[in-house]
Amino acid sequence: MPTETHPLLKDWNALLTRCGATADPAPYGRDLLERWAEPQRRYHTTAHLAAVLGHVDGLAGHAEDPDAVRLAAWFHDAVYRSDRSENEERSARLALRALRDAGLAEELTAEVARLVRLTVTHRPEPGDGNGEVLCDADLAVLGGPPQAYAAYAAAVREEYGFVSEDAFRAGRAAVLRQLLDLPALYRTPEARERFDAQARVNLAAELDTLGGS
Repeated sequence: MPTETHPLLKDWNALLTRCGATADPAPYGRDLLERWAEPQRRYHTTAHLAAVLGHVDGLAGHAEDPDAVRLAAWFHDAVYRSDRSENEERSARLALRALRDAGLAEELTAEVARLVRLTVTHRPEPGDGNGEVLCDADLAVLGGPPQAYAAYAAAVREEYGFVSEDAFRAGRAAVLRQLLDLPALYRTPEARERFDAQARVNLAAELDTLGGS
């Protein structure tokens, strides 16, 4: 879909205007949508972006600054290469450059970058409402119906198509164990109620298929 007509562009323009942008927000939105539509992506696509934004809206009452979380959602995987480990840091730096250039306040810009970096670990500190909402929205896919989770897992495998089967199984199993070992998969009451139980079932089932239970 051309970025000029993408339905998310209107939401982006409204968001940046609401946040005090002094520059035309559209070029920044088009750049982000082009990034999210890069051909190497299979899961980290505009569909994932839209899903995370939708979950942020649903959890917005828990955040201190819902619009800061929405901005962070736009940037959190804006730079994504599955063969690199610094995606979140590069995404945070992109957010700093773009939002400063667009004229947003420095305090807001810094908060967005902080939130993007938080998606490395998905471990917000207690009381960090913004961080809790972003992390819960990003991990909501884990608590979807089994069929949707299976599609997510298959898309992740496609993104790592350059990795051998044995290496992928070992690495993916380590990620799943790390998630299951989190003190809490979800931090907001709404997300815990909606996603936690199914997420643990999904993660355990995938781990079992990988031979890593």
